[in-house]
Amino acid sequence: MLPQRLRNGLLGLLILTGSLLGAAPAEPPAQQMPSVLAVPPDARASATFDAEKATQSYLAQIPASAAARSDAYFEGGYWLILWDFLYGAAVVLLLLVTGWSARMRTLAEGFSRHKLVQAFAYWAQFLVLTTLLGFPLQVWEGFFRERRYGLTTQAFGPWLGDQAKGLLVGLVLGGLLVAILFAIVRRLKTSWWLWATVAATAVMVLTVLFMPVYLEPFFNKITPLDNPRITAPILSLARANNIPARDVYTMDASKQTTRMSAHVSGLGSTTRITLNDNLVRRGSPEEIQSVMGHEMGHYVLNHVAKDMLFLFVVIAGFFGFLQWSLGSCLARWGPAWGIRDLGDLAVLPLAVLLISTLNFVLTPVLNTHTRTEEAEADQFGLNAARQPDGFAQAAIHLGEYRKMKPGPVEEYFFFDHPSGYRRIKAAMVWKAENLKDCNEPRGSSR
Repeated sequence: MLPQRLRNGLLGLLILTGSLLGAAPAEPPAQQMPSVLAVPPDARASATFDAEKATQSYLAQIPASAAARSDAYFEGGYWLILWDFLYGAAVVLLLLVTGWSARMRTLAEGFSRHKLVQAFAYWAQFLVLTTLLGFPLQVWEGFFRERRYGLTTQAFGPWLGDQAKGLLVGLVLGGLLVAILFAIVRRLKTSWWLWATVAATAVMVLTVLFMPVYLEPFFNKITPLDNPRITAPILSLARANNIPARDVYTMDASKQTTRMSAHVSGLGSTTRITLNDNLVRRGSPEEIQSVMGHEMGHYVLNHVAKDMLFLFVVIAGFFGFLQWSLGSCLARWGPAWGIRDLGDLAVLPLAVLLISTLNFVLTPVLNTHTRTEEAEADQFGLNAARQPDGFAQAAIHLGEYRKMKPGPVEEYFFFDHPSGYRRIKAAMVWKAENLKDCNEPRGSSR
């Protein structure tokens, strides 16, 4: 219903115990994916190289217990899509049918005459209350479940601290967006949804573009990466693809998670290449280069601009749906719920419910858009970094928490990235067509 970092709460402060605050980080899984893979015999360049056999030889190096563990984790996420939607819907319905939303509106109006202040006052109440009501699911999903699968390195206290930081960010950015949107609704009774689309898209795009540079340091320490063996190939790849980044940074993600990741973010002078320290520590040089080739693909292929356009269309559809549906909903239930009209702040839970329902229904469509761009970035990365075996290694590391070989229908509905099998197969097909240029990685001693 709300972004994961925002669904946290003060309730945690009430139920914290000393034992939870001092809890040790989760034990790692008994069978992890191999840290750095040597190229298996069937995947080595030869006159008889076969892409499918090479793919299967990589998959065969994953321990059966590790594959079962990652499949169970990822498949459990399918149900969480449903439970998150149903639980969130129940929470906002509770605010409506009990009249809490109307009372929060009245309290906000009594706090100040200024509409801007009222919007922030209502949003603060809404965010805190939904956080408290949603905390049981969030703490299980975001902490205990991650701990069970060995994907978090945090004790409960630090995890709760990150949730509190997310709550603060959500309070500021969410309050700004709510104030803008309701100002538009009050002034433009019929065309509000068009201008609301423009405003919401602008706020969201600016948040996405500048979050890595200005908000990520709020959660993690980001420092320059001082290892020429790693940075020199990355910066060479950036220069070759006209990416205006002069430094490579690392982020201390290992204090929170075992996941490996990287990104190219920002615009112009804010452009930044960042690797998390799990990737730096566990990845071979070939793997790191392949991952950065993929991330640079998003930048060079203008996926940010394309996402802006796609996001604009999606948000327009969402607000158009609200324009069509809110009127009839308010005519039927508005008086009973204490909602005066479309410009009443108390309507927010109803709007959230309607948008969440549409978003749930459109999950396969949204996933397909993202998955298509990820596949494009994969292909760019293979052509740019020319490290197919490093790319296969990266796909297997991601397989620590993603199912490697789903069925086609399963992949269409639930995957926002190509499956591990498809990614390794694409890398091996590329290798088959470029055998003379492939230098076999020997693994890494790091």
